Amino acid sequence: MASNTKTVAVLPDSELKDGQVKEVAFGEGKVLLSRVRGQVHATSAFCTHYGAPLAKGVLESSGRIVCPWHGACFNVCTGDIEDAPALDSLHSFEATVEDGQILVTAVESDTLKKNMTRPVKILSAASATTESNGVVIVGGGAGALHTMESLRYNEYAGPITVISSEPYAPIDRTRLSKALVTDVSKVEWRSPEVWKEKYAVNLRLNEEVTSVDTDAKTVTVGESEKVRYDNLVLAVGSSPKRLPIPGADLENVFTLRKLADSQKIDAALTPGKRLTVVGSSFISMELVAAVAKRELGSIDVIGTSEVPFEPMLGKEVGAGIMKYHQNNGAKFHMKARVKALLPSPSSPTSVGAVELADGTKVEADVVVLGVGVSPATQFLKGTQLEQALQKDGGLLVDNELRVQGVKDVFAIGDIAVYPQAQGGTLRRIEHWNVANNHGRAVGQILGKTPQLAVSYEKVPIFWSAQGQQLRYCGLGAGFDDVLIKGNPDEMKFAAFYFKEGKVIAVASMQSDPLNSKCAELLRLGLMPSAEELRAGKDPLTIDIATHEL
Repeated sequence: MASNTKTVAVLPDSELKDGQVKEVAFGEGKVLLSRVRGQVHATSAFCTHYGAPLAKGVLESSGRIVCPWHGACFNVCTGDIEDAPALDSLHSFEATVEDGQILVTAVESDTLKKNMTRPVKILSAASATTESNGVVIVGGGAGALHTMESLRYNEYAGPITVISSEPYAPIDRTRLSKALVTDVSKVEWRSPEVWKEKYAVNLRLNEEVTSVDTDAKTVTVGESEKVRYDNLVLAVGSSPKRLPIPGADLENVFTLRKLADSQKIDAALTPGKRLTVVGSSFISMELVAAVAKRELGSIDVIGTSEVPFEPMLGKEVGAGIMKYHQNNGAKFHMKARVKALLPSPSSPTSVGAVELADGTKVEADVVVLGVGVSPATQFLKGTQLEQALQKDGGLLVDNELRVQGVKDVFAIGDIAVYPQAQGGTLRRIEHWNVANNHGRAVGQILGKTPQLAVSYEKVPIFWSAQGQQLRYCGLGAGFDDVLIKGNPDEMKFAAFYFKEGKVIAVASMQSDPLNSKCAELLRLGLMPSAEELRAGKDPLTIDIATHEL
């Protein structure tokens, strides 16, 4: 036992019931206590993603606990991470019961929030083999991040090569639109040096893959360099769409996906400048929230629906969020289409206004296009993978994320058209955390014990900063009815989206841990029906912490 380890009585045993979790003090730190199937366990108290208190999360009877904020999952029996977006596991401490007291043995510094992550036991760089071509990952985003992490976590010992067109190691891309971050050090999960020295990853940045030959098992980098692989993971993500209209190439017209985009937009949005955002879905509206207090000359939003988010969240929720942004100075032009971007009279090479189809002109010094994305798979045309390309550019994969019709090639994230856990329909999901968990799944499949990997069956989860945190789980496309509890105008509500009497998605604000609980209920097939919810059934009262599932 380490000299700085101590044992502390933290709670009377009678105060922790089966299926309960409690945060308790441990000197100056905190410990999470859980009782799972009669056994007491102790771990770090905070989610390793962004520090959410896990005592407010959702415990399931296998020992799986879900973060109340962003859906990361851990096993309280071991501290191991089970689902993204977190990268790191929890500390696991010894817990015993003596004389009616729960005793925890730990190094006190490990119980402090600043030390909440447990160093992952991974294959050291010195132990990695070079006897094979290994895994080649094309792309440098969320999917690549978690594939690298999961491969080493699952004891994959071969070479890992990442070829990314971006100039930095994988970043938390969600913070670009949510906070307009410009400093790579504030969003880079691990530095290139850590990937090289600790994970033995050959991280090739600022390089473009231009073709794939699945017969020769090579990818082409640039014009002619061939890189061999044993297994290929395509994690290239999406490219922002640009409108095919006059003026689209004017200066100060931006899309937002990369750090360089965030830096350019940030530099352009000086006090007094007029911002127009085209599109009224998540990227656009997160940006509007992020810059609301910048003392801009104006903020205008142009959208094609009646209210923002209408196709996914419905009119009532969309109207509530729109009201919040209006109260913070944004002006909306809804049910509108853009005809052209007009040059500035004082600077003809820069944008000066947005012309709508009805002739309205919205003055703008800066325009940001948030009109959707397309899978970045154009380089696969003319290759053996073209047979798996779908009309929208996605790649058809099976429930292990293997590309249809070819061997040893996986496609993950935005580009993957895969069977959904809810009903098995083939869908492509453009959620950052879906890419994260896809990467984790591939790492398990290619790891040392692939027989332990299972088909990918997870309920999509995402979140959005809209004044309050909007949380969402499920697949709500095509909902035919909605039940709203609370008031979207007050940014405090829960919305249940139905299709043929079944819940297919849930959105909420200021209702934690409702969405984490509903994601688990959807995963387990225990979500109440529309009829039960209308009769007053509360998902938070459904016991999944003690019942055998």
